[in-house]
Amino acid sequence: MDKLDLIRFSLLPRIGGMRARNLLRHFQSFEALTKARGAELVKVEGIDKTLAASIREAVTNNEFLEHVEKEVARTIDILEKKDVRFITYLDDDYPETLGRIYDAPLFLFVSGTLPAADRPAIAVVGTRTASAYGKKACRLITRDLVAEGVVIVSGLARGIDTVAHRSALEHDGVTCAVLGSGLDNIYPGENRKLAQEMTLRGAVLTEQPFGAKPDAVNFPRRNRIISGLSMGVLVIESAEKGGALLTAQFALDQGKDVFAVPGSIFEGRSSGTNKLIQSGAAKLVRHADDILSELPLTSRSRKQKLPPPQLSLQEEQILSFLDTEPIHIDALAEKTGTSPTDLLVTLLQMEFKGVARQLPGKYFVKETTS
Repeated sequence: MDKLDLIRFSLLPRIGGMRARNLLRHFQSFEALTKARGAELVKVEGIDKTLAASIREAVTNNEFLEHVEKEVARTIDILEKKDVRFITYLDDDYPETLGRIYDAPLFLFVSGTLPAADRPAIAVVGTRTASAYGKKACRLITRDLVAEGVVIVSGLARGIDTVAHRSALEHDGVTCAVLGSGLDNIYPGENRKLAQEMTLRGAVLTEQPFGAKPDAVNFPRRNRIISGLSMGVLVIESAEKGGALLTAQFALDQGKDVFAVPGSIFEGRSSGTNKLIQSGAAKLVRHADDILSELPLTSRSRKQKLPPPQLSLQEEQILSFLDTEPIHIDALAEKTGTSPTDLLVTLLQMEFKGVARQLPGKYFVKETTS
């Protein structure tokens, strides 16, 4: 069977992954489909007379067939020129957990390396306008998940998605991003470098062809892949409507666990997460252990916990003046008797060691360990 036939089937009008898969099983090739009559088409599960007529009209239209072959040729050319893999549901390395969901994608374009099948994965999703509380919760929980060998899956969006990916990378973890566009249209643009970094220890993937724009219609379907790749979904700050709640619903439909970090009752961006918990759809999460206790972790998937970082005397002195309340660089310089310029260099090293974090406006806080 020609794997590229999957691209041909995906271009048929009004055809989703499940119907395309059913057509492929029945006809075995796109060429055989082009010769099929309407009576044969309606024998395929999910294909009624109206859809059969639409398919028949398409596969007998020379312009449509020329468009299909141009798209196949373009894909072949891109795959030959770029370091991108074309993985189909027919391949052994197609993610097993994804293949079990309804309407699993026929194929994926992958930059980087997909995690091993025995690595547990958790999706971390949330609002694009995350609060300091949401970002902190995301960083700490993500850090502790990757310390146990858990892969972090998200959508590369602004806010919680970005924090989750960055936190995983900063703590030597594996993370994967699912796009709602082609691999050549990373969205948002400011995350292009982050996407490149992710491919070194994980993957960026999509079912969208090269050239596909980040159109709004693509993102809901993208979310089913995020949950499909994962054993469960963690929602951190979400209103009652939005992509994060849709991903949670996909997870529930797929029989996956849903977790949620509670938020303030006065915050609209926490109304969705609080409602998930209140309704019993999600387990309340205070720290990573609330998630880890639900995962079948093996000794192979668990990572050895690193010893606490070694600090110089100067770093210990600076750390003694840091707390969870932000302090400005000028105030910190006055307390430590160090120039702001020298202090920034040391604080950068402390960030690398995971004991301090810079906030906008040159404010700094102590990075907590629990």
